[in-house]
Amino acid sequence: MSEKITDLALEIRETFPRNNVEIKGVILEKRYDKEGHANITTVHIKDDRGSRAMRKPKGYYVTIESDDMLRDDLPKENLLLCISRELEKMVKDLRHKSVLIAGLGNRQVTSDSLGPRMVEYIFVTRHFEKEFGKQFMSDNEYGMVSAIAPGVMAQTGMEAGEVLEGVVKKTRPDVVIVVDALAARSMSRLCTTVQITDTGISPGSGIGNHRQPLSRESLGVPVIAIGVPTVVDAKTIISDHLERVLTKQGYSEDEIDKFIKEVFQEEMDNLYVTPKNIDESVAIIAKDLAKAINRCLQKKE
Repeated sequence: MSEKITDLALEIRETFPRNNVEIKGVILEKRYDKEGHANITTVHIKDDRGSRAMRKPKGYYVTIESDDMLRDDLPKENLLLCISRELEKMVKDLRHKSVLIAGLGNRQVTSDSLGPRMVEYIFVTRHFEKEFGKQFMSDNEYGMVSAIAPGVMAQTGMEAGEVLEGVVKKTRPDVVIVVDALAARSMSRLCTTVQITDTGISPGSGIGNHRQPLSRESLGVPVIAIGVPTVVDAKTIISDHLERVLTKQGYSEDEIDKFIKEVFQEEMDNLYVTPKNIDESVAIIAKDLAKAINRCLQKKE
């Protein structure tokens, strides 16, 4: 079928003709967290064969899906705890490391503002050590946390990666956690899904706007990427619908693919769809992600 635009490793895995078939170099594990009401899927790309098949770097991709993410009228402690646990699995002994948190994206564009908004709620503590000493940090069980929203090239004239390279070189964190908005191929996953990966991130890759990758290779330290899909490519929505209709009518895969390619015109390029309540959704998710991250880095109440 025609290629679907997505940042989610889970969705790439689902595009294979038979979802249950084994892909060499790729391990898929699924489970359900009853307390957090969340479906958790781990895609482990083990080697170069798996990387080529998935078109993703080798590493772990954990997807947490729950409709409760958009609920602001009920306690979500168990869901946030579920996210925190998956993040802690990516980096052992995270609370005792020096961590730089980077909120990627454009604060002025709602669907791309998740990262900068999330940074506003991070409990930063790196300056405490200089002001109050190491004993104060130990007594209060504070981790060493700093945060930055590097902006986008249109605002700063610099790649986010260039900004972070300078910050990492100066502050020398043990690990960098980047948070960004993603693109999905399924409307149902918008603002209800969190992807955590230890492979870093290429900002804008899901919408074809490839920027400098943020990874261990580029920054010199481990990079954990946390993302939430906020947009879907319009072509993907239309092609999914056409595939379902034409498949029911008995057309072959090649016939469907040829028809879809003929339907689309260049005018459809760079057109993305976001939920009508994106303002409210991003505001809720930004606070909740910050809570989940803060839980990993500071003392547990």
